[in-house]
Amino acid sequence: MFGKRKRPATEAYDRENWRPVLKCSICNGEQVAGFLNVHTGAFREEELIRGAEDLSSFKRRYGIEELEKIY
Repeated sequence: MFGKRKRPATEAYDRENWRPVLKCSICNGEQVAGFLNVHTGAFREEELIRGAEDLSSFKRRYGIEELEKIY
């Protein structure tokens, strides 16, 4: 009754309309993980990536193996 809540292994996203990408800045090297709408090209930010740990956390949360980089 008062135990810890179990989180789902992965969070769901609309795989038909959104594609996971890593948006990288050429100027300052900033990286933001998020989703790109395949129909409109709109980018939805999810998490600022400050290092390898943040990137692996994002991939694990959404069950992603590879991320395409966009600039």
